[in-house]
Amino acid sequence: MTTAARPPAMSDVAQLAGVSHQTVSRVLNDHPSVRPETRDRVNDAIARLGYRRNSAARALVTRRSGTLGVVTPATALYGPTSTLVGLEEAARVVGWYVSVATIRQFDGETMHAAVEHFLGQGVDGIAIIAPTTEVAQAIAAIASPVPVVLISSASDVPPVPHLHAVGVDQRHGARLATQHLLDQGHAAVVHVAGPQDWFDAQDRLEGWREVCGPGAPEHIEAGWDAADGYELGLRMVREGLPSAIFAANDQLALGLLHAFWERGVRVPDDVAVVGFDDEVGAAHYTPPLTTVRQDFGALGRLAVRSLEAAFAGTDVARQQIPAELVVRRSSVRTAV
Repeated sequence: MTTAARPPAMSDVAQLAGVSHQTVSRVLNDHPSVRPETRDRVNDAIARLGYRRNSAARALVTRRSGTLGVVTPATALYGPTSTLVGLEEAARVVGWYVSVATIRQFDGETMHAAVEHFLGQGVDGIAIIAPTTEVAQAIAAIASPVPVVLISSASDVPPVPHLHAVGVDQRHGARLATQHLLDQGHAAVVHVAGPQDWFDAQDRLEGWREVCGPGAPEHIEAGWDAADGYELGLRMVREGLPSAIFAANDQLALGLLHAFWERGVRVPDDVAVVGFDDEVGAAHYTPPLTTVRQDFGALGRLAVRSLEAAFAGTDVARQQIPAELVVRRSSVRTAV
């Protein structure tokens, strides 16, 4: 009976590269004290041998699993999905694996089960993509022995020692969108708001109000889907068009543009439209959509840095990244 060859070990890499076991470890952990030529020699040996780091053995030494648990809503909406992608990419860069739990209900029992599932896997930390008030309320009641980062624009994060929060400054983005429309000469801006149990929708509504002041027109609450925007657009054509609209996300804006195109309303000449998210394809709407961009890659990196600081015992304050206005044809009239 033949015995299967054992997989290459770190000692084999060290022998082939002509360096110490410690030097190989430093290269694997991207330590800055390794000379470039030595690093190249070790990486060449790793490639030639097909060496793979033994995560289980590493966990025994470091008492870290190198795994991050992520709880995310079971939705295909652009914001939560892009947040998950950005977080996974950032975690992979620092050597963490991501284990994901998608849930449809955010009651205390379901959230507790998700957290217990991750703790049973021995995760080092937990990230919770928390777009709704229901999520924040549920997580506040759960005690966790590992750091938890809440990825949310929620301003009233529960004061729990293990809980940290990062997010995009949604109010700032809404202020940019609204002020842009006013700067185009519109006397008033109508806001088509998202569902008000979502933190992002609440903050975008508040940002719009902050710019419009006490004379703001009544906002219109809708869902997040293009179909909601389409129905609203048809209603506006029947009942009277506003001069300018700030829609709470790009899908609502897409539905509005569809309804206006169908009824012969010219955008931006008859009505200007601005969205939020800068989702894939927004530059190719008809006309190209002015919108607010969220940097989900930066958000993922911020969440990872927050957890790393928590591991180091650093007190982490709530952190936000700014949003960016992207101006396109849907809000800017062509000069005559």
